[in-house]
Amino acid sequence: MLDKVIQSAKLKLGKSLRYIFIALFLVLSISLIRNIIKISQAGKVVGEASLRVEILKEENLKLQERLSEVQGEAYVEKELRDKLGLAKEGETILVLPEEDIVRSLAPKLAEEEETLPDPNWKKWLKLFF
Repeated sequence: MLDKVIQSAKLKLGKSLRYIFIALFLVLSISLIRNIIKISQAGKVVGEASLRVEILKEENLKLQERLSEVQGEAYVEKELRDKLGLAKEGETILVLPEEDIVRSLAPKLAEEEETLPDPNWKKWLKLFF
């Protein structure tokens, strides 16, 4: 009788352990799947961020080149000449009017009418008659 009780207890314990292991396996599987999804999403975010970093680096290089160009003496001199109308000694400043004013003051060209040459039969007709 004691053997039967021990065997039934082992059987009940074995069934309950089986259910516990199945539940634990399911919980761990779901957790693993969630973590894999999070890692893949984080990888996408990192990829987008690295692409943005590359774009910003290129923009930074362009801006640094522009800054070095603007800080140079040649640029300052060009701006002084163009915008303020300054010149060195002995130079003459020539200021041209805007393009639409120049066009209105320019003489009008007579436009030639495009005509096709006479066909051969008309030339023969003119030659004989």
